[in-house]
Amino acid sequence: AYLYRRPRGFRSLAVGIIPARYASSRFEGKPLALILGKPMIQRTWERVMLASSLDHVVVATDDEKIAECCRGFGADVIMTSVSCQNGSERCCEALQKLRKHYDIVVNIQGDEPLIEPEIIDGVVMALQRAPDAVFSTAATALKPDDAFDTNRVKCVVDNQGYAIYFSRGLIPFNK
Repeated sequence: AYLYRRPRGFRSLAVGIIPARYASSRFEGKPLALILGKPMIQRTWERVMLASSLDHVVVATDDEKIAECCRGFGADVIMTSVSCQNGSERCCEALQKLRKHYDIVVNIQGDEPLIEPEIIDGVVMALQRAPDAVFSTAATALKPDDAFDTNRVKCVVDNQGYAIYFSRGLIPFNK
């Protein structure tokens, strides 16, 4: 019989955490905004659930309206502090509240209702293949129409594909 052995240092358990807050400065209540009859957070969660590499998916929120909505469509929810300043802090707090150890944490933005599950799987695989890596960020080529859109984060990478700079403005950008 052949026994499969994972390489030493292999990361196996992956959790997807979807941070969602109601009090956004640019669009209050965005996670609950309806898209073809479903809240944006539900559309995002449904797409994330199609990723094959995640062992668990949770929504991390500080708002009871979002939590109630998410529980209504079957999502696991972790309540986080209103003092979290960004999605990364919210993910960190949610991870600390989970009762299980995860080797990989994928921070999936709650306002990505069209996220491709293959992108999530690619990020997980990249982290599984590089046990010394701290984090991985998915990036795609910039479309000309998105160049001046401050809602689109731009990324500069080096020759090996490692991110070296992120900006909402064009890079380089003269203020």
